[in-house]
Amino acid sequence: MAEPEASASVLELSAGVVEYEDTGGAGPVLVLLHGVAMDGTLWRHVVADLRNGHRCIVPTLPLGGHRRPMKPDADLSVLGVARLVAEFLEALDLTDVTLVMSDWGGAQALVADGRDERIGRLVITSCEAFDNFPPGLPGKNLYASARMPGGLRAAFALLRLKPMRRLPMTWGLMTRRPVPHEVMDGWFRPLWTSKEIRRDLRKYVLGVPPRAELLGWADALRTFDRPALVAWAAQDRVMPPEHGRRLAELLPRGELVEIEDSYTLIPEDQPERLAGHLREFLRKE
Repeated sequence: MAEPEASASVLELSAGVVEYEDTGGAGPVLVLLHGVAMDGTLWRHVVADLRNGHRCIVPTLPLGGHRRPMKPDADLSVLGVARLVAEFLEALDLTDVTLVMSDWGGAQALVADGRDERIGRLVITSCEAFDNFPPGLPGKNLYASARMPGGLRAAFALLRLKPMRRLPMTWGLMTRRPVPHEVMDGWFRPLWTSKEIRRDLRKYVLGVPPRAELLGWADALRTFDRPALVAWAAQDRVMPPEHGRRLAELLPRGELVEIEDSYTLIPEDQPERLAGHLREFLRKE
């Protein structure tokens, strides 16, 4: 059976145009979400593994790796992006979706905001959780840059230099193995070339609510009564493994797997293992 090819598409949403890829097919629908300063190519290996027998939809969220700037008045806070994901599912009329996320912690906001009715299953891989916003040393460095005039431009200009990408304060703690430079070039190019894209990212980075609200979002996962899988990197140094265990305990039907030999971006470090866990999770009733 031939594998369906992913098709590049665009969707006009309230905040602006969102690009996405869709493998098509009649199998279970997975919507896979990436984190800050990257795009849907984060999931390229996982999609290649799952696309035969599953419909994989991969939007590029307005988190810095997007190529089309959002409207100037768009709400790109954590909650604003979570609402945009809900709008994306509605616009495509997707139901009983398996929502999968990496690095970005918007699932908590989505559930707390009562916009999870189209989600049949939830998969949370190593990501922002509880009050770990912005997460770890890379997140704090990004937040400091966003607060300074011209800071994001300067910070990402440094990432044109390939050795800078493996520093602990940039991407060195995100993956155990270097992400191919051509992939990272694609992630960073919009931030190198567009002040509007940098504006969008700044909105997100500075749009983190107070600690009490963040903790309330996490606690709201107690209300998610559908199957949930928490897949966490056992050696994560940005998103504490303890957070994965706590999230799995909060979710009424949550289960936990810890994936060895990986940092935060499991789709880069261990795509085959992650795809295997996803396949097994989807087979369960």
